[in-house]
Amino acid sequence: MKKTFLILGAVVIFMASFSKADLAKEKAVPAVATNNNNAFYQVSAGEKLINKSDCLGCHNKTNKIIGPAYIEVAKKYPNNEKSINYLADKIIKGGTGVWGTMPMTAHASLKKDDAKLMAKYILSLKKK
Repeated sequence: MKKTFLILGAVVIFMASFSKADLAKEKAVPAVATNNNNAFYQVSAGEKLINKSDCLGCHNKTNKIIGPAYIEVAKKYPNNEKSINYLADKIIKGGTGVWGTMPMTAHASLKKDDAKLMAKYILSLKKK
C-alpha cells in the first residue's frame, strides 16, 4: 500500500512539474491535417487542459489505469449542466468511493471554468 501511494505521489509530482498554459480562453484549436490521410481533427480546450495536467498519470481515454477511463465516466453520467458541475467539483476537490477505494487527488488550484471544460470534454466521449 505504501508503494502504491509512493508511486502515485511520484507520478503526480512528475506530471505537475510541466508548465501549465492558460487554455481556458481557447474554445477549440484550429484544425490540423494528419500525415497519413489528410483527415482533419480539432482538439478541444478541455482535452488540451487534460493533456497539460497530471490527469494522464491516473486516467486514460479508453483504458482504466488507477482511475476510470474517460469513456467509462462518460457512460455513467448524462451530458448535462448538473453532471458537468458535479464532475468539475470532483476534479477540484478530489474524492473517493465512486470508482473504488483509491482516492483521486484534489486539484485545488484549478479554476472552476477550466475544470468544467475538462468535464465537458470527458462527457463528450459518450457514444450515442
